[in-house]
Amino acid sequence: MPFKNTILSSLLKNRHIQIENFKDRPLEVQNKVFKNLIKMGEYTVFGVDHKFSEIADVKKFQELIPIRKYEEFLEYINKTRKGHKDILWPGYVKWFAKSSGTTDNKSKYIPITNESLKKCHYKAGKDMLSLYAINFPETNLYNGKGLMLGGSQIQNKNHGYFEGDLSAILISNFPFWVNMHRVPDLQTALMSDWEKKVNIICNQAINENITNITGVPSWTLVVLKKVLEITKSSSLLEVWPNLELYMHGGVHFSPYVKQFYKMIPSNDMNYVEGYNASEGFFGIQDTKNSKDLLLMLDYGIFYEFILLKDYKDGIRETVLLSEVIINEVYVMIISTNAGLWRYVIGDTIRFTSLSPFRIRVVGRTKNYINAFGEELMVENVERALYLSCQKYHCTVQNFIVAPKFIGDGRGVHQWIVEFQDIPKDLNIFSEYLDRKIRELNSDYDAKRTDNFILDCLQIFPAKKNIFYKWLKINNRLGGQYKVPRLDNDGIKFNEIKSLM
Repeated sequence: MPFKNTILSSLLKNRHIQIENFKDRPLEVQNKVFKNLIKMGEYTVFGVDHKFSEIADVKKFQELIPIRKYEEFLEYINKTRKGHKDILWPGYVKWFAKSSGTTDNKSKYIPITNESLKKCHYKAGKDMLSLYAINFPETNLYNGKGLMLGGSQIQNKNHGYFEGDLSAILISNFPFWVNMHRVPDLQTALMSDWEKKVNIICNQAINENITNITGVPSWTLVVLKKVLEITKSSSLLEVWPNLELYMHGGVHFSPYVKQFYKMIPSNDMNYVEGYNASEGFFGIQDTKNSKDLLLMLDYGIFYEFILLKDYKDGIRETVLLSEVIINEVYVMIISTNAGLWRYVIGDTIRFTSLSPFRIRVVGRTKNYINAFGEELMVENVERALYLSCQKYHCTVQNFIVAPKFIGDGRGVHQWIVEFQDIPKDLNIFSEYLDRKIRELNSDYDAKRTDNFILDCLQIFPAKKNIFYKWLKINNRLGGQYKVPRLDNDGIKFNEIKSLM
């Protein structure tokens, strides 16, 4: 087993040379990606419609192809789903990732081509392990198995394609060597009954030598708490003494940190974040001492960016990597080897480094509160909540925030918070949380000054599992589903509040 660990670590480290190459020559690598995408797309229906044959450079590409949201791709995606080939990308598309999104109830069907599967999503998985092996050369990760959480039943449609959430598609196509090193088995991983699946996963995993875990934090916690319950253990290290790594993504990790530390009380436990979506894999935490994400430039994705303030004003002028500015908030525009062209993914990011290009995810273009001009982003509330929980020794399981109008153009932000450990004095906690948000967001602070527009935020403590109940009622149990943190129109907030 130690020999296997050495061989796998060595193979993964070889990829590190290529990563260093795009870190050293990012613009050259991105230009190569761009040219390859245009070449591949030239004879597709989309490529013919948009005169790809005339595209010699990025400027011409931007002139001929408008920026699009998902709804504006539907004509092409629907043709692809009906079994037509060469629509957005050469050949047939066999897989579609069904994505419900965080802020929209309508399902999206994102094409997953062979190229995007192998050269983006799987390549990213290998890279997370490669970078980990570089940062932690003494790792024994491969002497055990990985607990991989996610997936649901894949549906076989009439036109010969399959649809399901991204994690299910990835699991269904794993090479044999990955399946040898993971839990649960394929049949269990693809079960659609989430509650039944959790029990089976736990019973399979508790008897294995689990060295690493992968999954969305909110759903991973559900499984890990069940493991502790079944084994009557106080710590996961009692169950899996060789556990050393948790790889996570999908939501910000800060609201969940304290719960993981409590269940895995070890300074030797490592946490690595990846930034991915159905549309592609974009960033990986590549250093030990920073939460910044290295923007991955050789996954068949060409990047453009629009300043968030411009995007909100209807301006669609993009900048390339050579033009971005540190700490500005950008909307990310992608062209990919899945046949998405100048696609608005809906995420907002900011650059923390330009050499190499590192980013942090700020939020969503739709997932913010601006009812009173406060421009409140997810990054603000999650950071403020984390700091408040640290100070008052409490733990949050889940939360949602929405604005409420109280007359004369004034209002208040209301929070529903499911505490695992509730603060002793909720009023003091609320005031401190409000103060921290003011420190992090100058627009919010301006509206809060002298209670001019906004009153101090209000917290409604929720009973246990209320968010889980809401997800279950809405048929949203499972690894891909998330509770929206900020609900500008208050619809989901009121649905959850009605369950209290």
